[in-house]
Amino acid sequence: MTLANINGQQIAFSDSGGSGPAVIFSHGFLMDRTMFDQQVAALSETFRCIAWDERGFGETVATEPFTYWDSADDAVALLDHLGIETAVFVGMSQGGFLSLRAALAYPERVKALCLIDSEPGIDGPETIEGYRGMIGHWTSGEPLGEVGAMVAGLLFGESDIAATWVKIWESRDRSQIAIAGEALLGRDDVTDRMGEITGPVLSIHGEEDQAVPIAKADALQAMVSDGRGVVRVEGAAHSPNMTHPEVVNPALAKFLADVS
Repeated sequence: MTLANINGQQIAFSDSGGSGPAVIFSHGFLMDRTMFDQQVAALSETFRCIAWDERGFGETVATEPFTYWDSADDAVALLDHLGIETAVFVGMSQGGFLSLRAALAYPERVKALCLIDSEPGIDGPETIEGYRGMIGHWTSGEPLGEVGAMVAGLLFGESDIAATWVKIWESRDRSQIAIAGEALLGRDDVTDRMGEITGPVLSIHGEEDQAVPIAKADALQAMVSDGRGVVRVEGAAHSPNMTHPEVVNPALAKFLADVS
């Protein structure tokens, strides 16, 4: 792990190094850069893989309120820190939210996008209220219990990974989720700007995702000018790159080879 002083934050990241085309991996809510370990291991001989902890997660502390536009600034500033001109942005859920905003704010820096179980829109009032309840329980200091098990089920389905991550969440400072949660729940809707994204966009999506239904990936592909389709991951919930790497890694490798 390395730290970079960026935009008033200390951003934790890992960099596989090498001279290959750059790929920057941005994780989902409640996760950290390690969620892409299987992709980095599969791809790092050919590509320079950067994975980072976004504000409020992993080893990056959120020091003040922020938006996903700020997170997009962080990602591009990290590329600047590493001397990287352009990269393919791979983002899972929340990581996709910031990657889409990076493509809108810095089109010259984003070579292509791979969105894993993500979308450009916002959640409805009922969903937001449910998330607020979850975040309130998360920051209460009480054991995660059924709430943790429910969230893990949404992320990982019936995979054994679920129990492992509940233990990880229990061991961490959960107060950070209060700041990060406001970025999630208060994000703006960029759906009507998808036509501005001209680079290649691939969607990889779990067919059983209940957090972001796969129909939203189909809709996004119809909005962008260079959509490369939806890789549908049978049996996967919200984190197919972790639970079904045998499907995700070859699809991602092919996309990266095509756009590099």
